[in-house]
Amino acid sequence: MIKTVGLFVITALAEIIGCVLPALWLRGAAGAWVLLPGVAALALFVWLLTLHPAASGRVFAAYGGIYVATALVWLRVVDGVRLSLSDWAGAGLVFAGALVILAQWQR
Repeated sequence: MIKTVGLFVITALAEIIGCVLPALWLRGAAGAWVLLPGVAALALFVWLLTLHPAASGRVFAAYGGIYVATALVWLRVVDGVRLSLSDWAGAGLVFAGALVILAQWQR
């Protein structure tokens, strides 16, 4: 299960980077050159999702919980925003849900 969670974290980072880079360009904070690595990151994201043996709906459901937790870590580390108690509680709930789904398919 640790390997799967790690793969999901890498997948989430690829998705976040693939969305942040074009957003920087759209806001005028970066040149158009960021679009190419953004597209590459989103392509990597899609490819990484195909590496899981479970049915796609189950993969997306479990990935969603890991994504929320990863996005909040990004919010704290990259964006420098202090996390609230609600952030921690929400992340804990969805992460626990993801682990329940992962535990079922790992059997």
